[in-house]
Amino acid sequence: MDLELALQTFFEESNELLGEMERILLDVEADNTTSEQLNALFRAMHTIKGSAGLFGLDIIVAFTHEVENALDQLRDGKLRLDDMLTGLLLRCHDHVKEMLAALAAKDSLDRFAQPELLTELAAYTQTGAAPEPEAAAPPAAAEPAMPAEPEPDEPGSGLWLLSLRFGPDMLRNGMDPSSFIRYLATIGEVEQIQAVATQLPAGADFNPETNYLRLEARYRSPAEQQTLADVFEFAREDSEVHIWPWPATPAQQAAALASADATEAAAVRAVWLRLGLDADAPTAAVGVDADTAWTYADADTPAETAMPEPEANATSSEPAQPAEAAPGRAKGGGEAKNAKQAESKFIKVEAGKLDSLINLIGELVIAGAAANLVARRSQQSALVESTQAIANLIEQIRAGTLSMRMIQIGEIFSRFPRVARDVSRELGKDIQLHISGAETELDKSMVEKLGDPLMHIVRNAIDHGIETTAQRLAAGKPAEGHVWLNAYHESGSIVIEVADDGGGLNQARILAKAVERGLLPADMALPEQDVFRLIFEAGFSTADQVTSISGRGVGMDVVRKSIEQLRGTIDIESELGLGTTFRIRLPLTLAIIDGFLVEVGAATFVVPLEAVIECIELPAALDRDSVHDCLNLRGELLPLLRLDNFLDLPAVAAKRRNVVVVHYGERKAGLVVDALLGEFQTVIKPLGSLFRHLKAISGSTILGTGEVALILDVPALIHHATQKEAERYTLPSPVREWEPGTSNPAAKTDRSAQ
Repeated sequence: MDLELALQTFFEESNELLGEMERILLDVEADNTTSEQLNALFRAMHTIKGSAGLFGLDIIVAFTHEVENALDQLRDGKLRLDDMLTGLLLRCHDHVKEMLAALAAKDSLDRFAQPELLTELAAYTQTGAAPEPEAAAPPAAAEPAMPAEPEPDEPGSGLWLLSLRFGPDMLRNGMDPSSFIRYLATIGEVEQIQAVATQLPAGADFNPETNYLRLEARYRSPAEQQTLADVFEFAREDSEVHIWPWPATPAQQAAALASADATEAAAVRAVWLRLGLDADAPTAAVGVDADTAWTYADADTPAETAMPEPEANATSSEPAQPAEAAPGRAKGGGEAKNAKQAESKFIKVEAGKLDSLINLIGELVIAGAAANLVARRSQQSALVESTQAIANLIEQIRAGTLSMRMIQIGEIFSRFPRVARDVSRELGKDIQLHISGAETELDKSMVEKLGDPLMHIVRNAIDHGIETTAQRLAAGKPAEGHVWLNAYHESGSIVIEVADDGGGLNQARILAKAVERGLLPADMALPEQDVFRLIFEAGFSTADQVTSISGRGVGMDVVRKSIEQLRGTIDIESELGLGTTFRIRLPLTLAIIDGFLVEVGAATFVVPLEAVIECIELPAALDRDSVHDCLNLRGELLPLLRLDNFLDLPAVAAKRRNVVVVHYGERKAGLVVDALLGEFQTVIKPLGSLFRHLKAISGSTILGTGEVALILDVPALIHHATQKEAERYTLPSPVREWEPGTSNPAAKTDRSAQ
């Protein structure tokens, strides 16, 4: 039997059970817990314990056995699932998940042998209640307490923990990380040092000029901390250097791990343990900035450590709303919180095999189009019918194959109730999270890339969007804040909304901050949407103070770039004092789409079919350059965009010109083309780096003739057409055009004037 394969199955099954356990704990209500939910909690831990026993994982078996005892008493009615027990069980869930992560990373489980959680579990199972910290027993006079053994290394003994995360460009800048260590050896003794290489890529991704290593050292020196810090003076610009007296406190440990992802954090903790540092000490509540992978500790509970996020299940139930919420506790809401998940049978397929299959389907689509073209040119009816039948089968195969990649977006949404709960506790806010549309399906490759952008937006909504309880009461609002997370399909796209009922975006404050940072001159006026887009600029923040959650001005620029890489857009609606809505629009798939072929000049272009509303003939009065590039479409003013002029293509003589009416969201425009060539299955081929700046083109495809056709970027074209028409009817004003991302709009205006 392949032990590695069996272990991988154990990891997948355990992560699924832990995910179910977390959802149930966030879903239950203290006074309305069903026996089915309690039995599911018990079964999850019991199954993990039994599977761990098959592999001889005694430490996991011992811990899960104690959790199982508590859950057994819970379902027997001896314990009540109150807020404190829920928090304890969530921390037990995290502890098991961390042990599994360490096991998967081939780390020793010895450091998990005697966790402090066992003491809290014992207090519950033996007394049926949480331990009372004030109820300490009076000291007994007859038996004096034994003196505690002195620590081998006390703070101030000249022993230091060095956590050195040099920047990736250090080697390019002519600096050698080992030179810093050699210098430290001249003013002290490097007792132990180890490298953390979790960021080291393999194969072609490795760049010999890039630094990937992080160093952790136990260092002894009588020098002052400032003296040691001065050693790294020239490396401070793009590096992260932490120098803490040994032993580092939990808060210092958390600060050293603030910018690390889950894998790196686990590896660093393992190194600290080998150096002799107690990395399992209770940690203070710590969150990372919005530009890093999310890791945080429960604000009022000990021993929260960084762990990799497990793969979510293919199906998930939404958390229910508790009847009562203590201040600082986030509650989850869902559409089908009491519905039982339907039993399904799944066959797990490696993602690479599915990607290869879709690539082959794409080539089959192209080959089918070529065969169909040859058949039509031959004018043999039997051959045309045969190729058409093959084309229909290819269409069905294409749809079925793409549906294999479609998974419910609830896979992402399922992690946010826990995030909202922990972050709101850390901030001391009372926030309720509402989730809807979790069953909406999206391409798996896009779901995986949406996690971080949505995490940034949700965390910012909780931190900056929702006011404090005092501020909400002063404004006449209920003390409880609300955050909504919703997904739905619209016109061949998927829309994801993150909304809150907080204070909204202050346009005046955003403009003032933009002027302060030199993003635009003081006399420039911007439309509302352009003002809101300023928050996506790198380093932009209006926060009064930096918190452990956000406020450094990083993260939102990453959100914009991530969405654009997925060929999507993000819009903002906000009203001061009422709240803000972030609306993300994405295509359903990045592989194969239905297209509509049009001809402009001597070139052929593809318009995504889901964006096409109708096609009409261009009136003769508007056939050539007219005063107004707009059309009266059944009483609606439709802005026109002449693609030959826009793309600078030579004009050709045509009997008639046509208008393809397209839309994106609520906006419409008409694309003026020379000929309509009909529908076409389009295999999207990415453009090279040379063409990435072209906003009107989103990709390319190969036609049945072997020619390359460019795919039009409909959102960008509609934005250009509507903006141009709006400027035509706008009275002259001091408003100057500015595009987000330009650093000197004044210089841009001067050049355009010349």
